[in-house]
Amino acid sequence: MVDEPLDPPPATPPPPAAPAPLLRPRREAFEHGLLPIPKLIFPEGTLAQTLSQLKEKLVPAAAAAGDGRVGAAALAEALQIPPDQAALAIGMLAAVLPGDDPALDAGGGGSADLRDVLLFLYIQSYKRLVPRPHKDSPAVADVWPSTSAFDGYLSVLSPIQLVRSNSRRFIPSQADEEIHQLSYLQKHMANILTLLADSVEGEGDDSLVLTMETFEHLGFLVHFSEGTSLSQASTFFANSDPDMPAAPVSAAQVHDWILQNIVSSLEFYTEKSTAKEGSQQIASDLDVTMADANTSHPRNSTPTAANPAFHRNSTFVEGFSKTSVVKHASDVKGNSVKVLNCHDSVIYILAPVKYATVYGCSDTTVVLGAVGKVVKVEHCERVHIIAAAKRICIANCRECIFYLGVNHQPLIVGDNHKLHIAPFNTFYPRLGEHMTQVGVDPSTNKWDQPFVLGVVDPHDSLSHPAGVSDVQAESAACVDPDLFTNFLIPNWFEDEVQEPTKCNPFPLPEIYQASQNKKQAVLEDTKKIIRELQLDENRNKELASALHSQFKDWLYATGNIRQLYCLQGD
Repeated sequence: MVDEPLDPPPATPPPPAAPAPLLRPRREAFEHGLLPIPKLIFPEGTLAQTLSQLKEKLVPAAAAAGDGRVGAAALAEALQIPPDQAALAIGMLAAVLPGDDPALDAGGGGSADLRDVLLFLYIQSYKRLVPRPHKDSPAVADVWPSTSAFDGYLSVLSPIQLVRSNSRRFIPSQADEEIHQLSYLQKHMANILTLLADSVEGEGDDSLVLTMETFEHLGFLVHFSEGTSLSQASTFFANSDPDMPAAPVSAAQVHDWILQNIVSSLEFYTEKSTAKEGSQQIASDLDVTMADANTSHPRNSTPTAANPAFHRNSTFVEGFSKTSVVKHASDVKGNSVKVLNCHDSVIYILAPVKYATVYGCSDTTVVLGAVGKVVKVEHCERVHIIAAAKRICIANCRECIFYLGVNHQPLIVGDNHKLHIAPFNTFYPRLGEHMTQVGVDPSTNKWDQPFVLGVVDPHDSLSHPAGVSDVQAESAACVDPDLFTNFLIPNWFEDEVQEPTKCNPFPLPEIYQASQNKKQAVLEDTKKIIRELQLDENRNKELASALHSQFKDWLYATGNIRQLYCLQGD
């Protein structure tokens, strides 16, 4: 009998095509690069024309420099603003550029590429996304004190309201904000490209062109999810010969390509938002969440994006209450960290990052190890911030204390009340290593030189109503040296370090050091008195028991006992 032929095995289906990279807005530019300086912000109807005229004023200075760059002096003259505000603008531009510019000092010195300056000035017209109103506003209205005429506009939600509501559905999500930013770029991209383009002989669309170098400067505003450069992702500059300059491309062609990618990204966001509406899971959208930092926390899983090419560059520590969270460098993904809506907790971010945001927290201590670009603290109440950073921006905070090691003046904007500042007051074994990695200089600390701008933020439509004139924001007072204390970070979980940091890397001002020396002398005297007491064994036990009891009472009275239990539980 002849064997029947077997059916051929089914064909292996082809592997699914890799998802296309998504064009995303650079959130750093929109979140950290907006300055509430009225003369940097032009009406939308005349924005393109005004910046075109400003470009004509700056081109001679850039040409005179020979490298197409302008400094703070030229910017101050063109905009008719004080030199210190122009230096602040140049310094903030340096802080939000996608890469380091050797010719640009983060303190406002040096000079910036004119194309970057124009992009930075253009986005000053951006208005932040308005939070949705809380569904039960009367129930929480009594929590946030209204002591300012601007409270109805600036203090959108208090940290206590966020905790009581137990929901952040009414706060714009990260995806909501990126949709808003992409929509803004979609609307304004034609004007932006016209501002950057070079004029050549021709008619209509062919008269404006962009070189590949100018095209790459758009990376200040947008980037691809998988880290591909704009020129390599484009159809017109991809695979250009590095030894031969690529031919310029018409601005119209670039505009069509960018709009096509923006539309694709907006469609992706819309699909994600639709899918999430039917789900009860509340996540920090498409970035890395760290809600799993404490297994007792209700959100103990890390969401994943449907598109694996979606580049995750932020880490979130969000929604913690009455607990302690310790995160080291290995736990932090990406170049930025966001501490959001935490209450009555202690958050340790012992890692080097470029950007850090603390938003909507109350009765919380946040330790930020080393931040190489900008820290932003906003809408916080009774929070202690301990930060070693290049610079910090403080907005709309109340009764907060900032222990700072900062290389540039702290920027204070918005509706602040009863703020205090003090020199940096802690260390951990890897702090020096982390500061070196991100470029924070411990020999320079401008903690006590705040730069104060206005109360009204023109980028926030809620805080910029018609008819409200601006006034200077309330500054911060220095902590009394006798009330200044060092903050001890437990090192129970640290790996061994070859050259550990064993003390505060920022030298204390003389008056604060004298107060610390005085306290140390009192402690040593007390120890000496106890050692010299001629007590028998029973009396020694009674003394030790009394000291232990008093220390335990202090732990409970200050709430530090919970921190010990939380950290030991980890």
